[in-house]
Amino acid sequence: MIRPVAFRMNEETAVNNYFQEDIDLKNSEINTKAQAEFDAFVAKLRAVGVRVIVEHDDLKMDTPDSIFPNNWVSFHENGVVALYPMFAVNRRRERREEVMDRLESEGFVIDAYMDYTSAEEEELFLEGTGSLLLDRVHKKAYCALSPRADEELLIEFCEDFDYFPVVFTANQTVDGQRMPIYHTNVMMALGENFAIICLDTIDDKAEKKNVVHHLQEDGKEIIAITEAQMHRFAGNMLQVRGANDSKYLVMSKAAHDSLTPNQIQAIEQYCEILSSDLETIETCGGGSARCMMAEVFLPEAK
Repeated sequence: MIRPVAFRMNEETAVNNYFQEDIDLKNSEINTKAQAEFDAFVAKLRAVGVRVIVEHDDLKMDTPDSIFPNNWVSFHENGVVALYPMFAVNRRRERREEVMDRLESEGFVIDAYMDYTSAEEEELFLEGTGSLLLDRVHKKAYCALSPRADEELLIEFCEDFDYFPVVFTANQTVDGQRMPIYHTNVMMALGENFAIICLDTIDDKAEKKNVVHHLQEDGKEIIAITEAQMHRFAGNMLQVRGANDSKYLVMSKAAHDSLTPNQIQAIEQYCEILSSDLETIETCGGGSARCMMAEVFLPEAK
């Protein structure tokens, strides 16, 4: 997780992130609020035994979205780190070697890099585990195509990492028009035995049927959310492991508050819910709890 130092509404991402909103505060005040939300969130994760590595952002980089590291990097069990091409020019500065140095100092082993960032020169993008929802057990990559998720790059990733692509288009209603959702991970979350998904966003019936087929094939209970709940970030969740192998589904307070008793009951069959207030981060950043966590699957040095 990256602690922000220059968090604000990023004007470069607002063009196709329809979750972002402007708020009437100075940028310095917005950053202070975001830091407080970040610190409280980290404290809650650590309190239940989740191992959290916090790296600090670098002020001179001027990276307002650095709090969402899962978009530029993913870490894999085979010791490979993937680096991704980013839509917003100012987000490309988030890719920092210090993060890798820090992980190695924490005992993780990095054997190789898979670098897709040259695609930026062709204006092609694939924004990490924002664009890719990885079922690492069944080796499937769910991807909603958008200006930030290119199909050719997805296929290249799947060939490199031996994943099966499950491709579809997901839309949201913006000013009466159906527009592509910028990241897969705002409309869908994968747990070990369940999937939370806004099926209403997949307008094509065949694509919807295919996504449902793959989830059911792998024995996942489908917990459907509405588009209104998605806008409260109820699709932006991540299942994590805490102390004594306990499992938690991590989400924001807004997402938690939007869930129905039946949805909560369905989730709690599999794991506990851990939520934290991320209002400033969600409003200005257009991302939530899941986006703030880049999960580390790298092997550890013996």
